[in-house]
Amino acid sequence: MFGWALHGDGRRISDGAVVAPHERLSWPRTIGIGMQHVIAMFGATLLVPTITGFPVTTTLLFSGIGTALFLLITRGRIPSYLGSSFAFIAPLTAAAGDGPAAQLGGVVAAGVVLMLVGLAVKLIGARVIDAVMPPVVTGAVVALIGLNLAPTAAGSFQAQPLIAAVTLLGILLATVIGPGIMGRLGILIGVVIGWVFAAITGGLADERVDALREAAWFGVPHLRGPSFDLSVILLALPVVIVLIAENVGHVKAVSAMTGKSLDDLAGNALFADGLATTLAGAGGGSGTTTYAENIGVMAATRVYSTAAYWVAAVTAVVLSFSPKFGALVFTVPDGVIGGATMVLYGLIGVLGVRIWMDAEVDFTDPVNLTVVATALVAGIGNLTLSIGSVELGGIAWGSVGILVAYPVMRKLNSLRRA
Repeated sequence: MFGWALHGDGRRISDGAVVAPHERLSWPRTIGIGMQHVIAMFGATLLVPTITGFPVTTTLLFSGIGTALFLLITRGRIPSYLGSSFAFIAPLTAAAGDGPAAQLGGVVAAGVVLMLVGLAVKLIGARVIDAVMPPVVTGAVVALIGLNLAPTAAGSFQAQPLIAAVTLLGILLATVIGPGIMGRLGILIGVVIGWVFAAITGGLADERVDALREAAWFGVPHLRGPSFDLSVILLALPVVIVLIAENVGHVKAVSAMTGKSLDDLAGNALFADGLATTLAGAGGGSGTTTYAENIGVMAATRVYSTAAYWVAAVTAVVLSFSPKFGALVFTVPDGVIGGATMVLYGLIGVLGVRIWMDAEVDFTDPVNLTVVATALVAGIGNLTLSIGSVELGGIAWGSVGILVAYPVMRKLNSLRRA
């Protein structure tokens, strides 16, 4: 679990090689990449509690704890960070009138159901993943998860285009021509360059800078228990569909990037995320999911070491006790976030294409062509529809759509040919 083998000399990665989950670079480099994972998840992880009114530091605490549990339960084979799930925003907002305790009860219920799904997948075996999510489906899910986020990246970029352009240029130059570790830390370097440029040009929000000055260095996260209201639970349960799609998509994406099948751990991943979500809800934090943002970091660095994720998890727990740090991160302006996510979200989308290419998916097949096309448009266009009081977005509709439509259309196609 903790005996990572040193990759090569610990300083360089050969062309075409990757740092596998059981390997690591030198500890200074591993810590640097771990910090990059913290930056990648931080904005989104803290945005969810900011929108829903949950305590930010509490959410950060359970995010770090959840990541550590995920790494333990998946036996250190799946590099992943568990951050706040955006899928919970709609049901939590809809249940705001029922109070925070009832909202947390909904989070706990969703977590418990996800754990049960994980146990079922583990008992039935990896074949259920292959049957339900063949490469044409998994590629589409991974692609639409990344591309669904494209408008968010574009919106942040447009808010401060000059700062975003400087950040993006810094990332591209550091990643493409940066020597050694500089190339591996391109996103972190670009974000720092963008932040410094924003500070010099007056791009930092005054109220956020004032909040940074006033924030305390140390503080204990606020814990709160749940209560259970059936109406709120029913609002939260559809989120499980999104969490299943995101977790399985994450497993498939990491498998594609590392060249090793991880389907036998899909049940563990689902159970681990369910446990992390349950604990978060029981203590006052937002529900969790495997983070697409961190897939982008791995794709950019070619470092899949779980050691870097342990660094990120421990860092998150430590920083949850420092309101000052949270305030510092909140000074990062929209332009910097836009420049960074322009790269990260695009990399996720391209990973879905890679899954299709590696599996040689035939897009002259009308079933493959039509279901993928429909799912991608639903995801990229962020098709948002409500079922009662529950609002589901493009990732949910695109994922569920292809999961249901693909086997149905495949069966109808086979009947026509018979």
